[in-house]
Amino acid sequence: MHRLRVLLVDDEKEFVTTLSERMNLRGIETEVALNGEDALAIINEKPFDIIMLDVMMPGLSGLDVLKEVKEVLPEIPVILLTGRASTREGINGMHQGAFDYLMKPIDIEDLMKKMDEAVKSRR
Repeated sequence: MHRLRVLLVDDEKEFVTTLSERMNLRGIETEVALNGEDALAIINEKPFDIIMLDVMMPGLSGLDVLKEVKEVLPEIPVILLTGRASTREGINGMHQGAFDYLMKPIDIEDLMKKMDEAVKSRR
């Protein structure tokens, strides 16, 4: 069984770096992008099992990236992260093909469960 490969996309460098480190300690291979444009370039170069996208980013938003990902790789589960108290963006993202969404700050155990569900949904 291969290691789970996750692309983390968030413009908050400290948050995404810490999340990447915590996932690496759990045996998950991660790649980090700090904006939507970089995320799309990375997705075109490497395969991933899951993509985690921050909804609110400057430039291409998470929903913009989600739309492009789903056009090219519809089978990849995308989990949206939102820092807003409103769940509207997350629900909107699910209507556009996201697997689910989580509110920041995220609990790492909740995130691990959600990623497990996302991977199992592909089988």
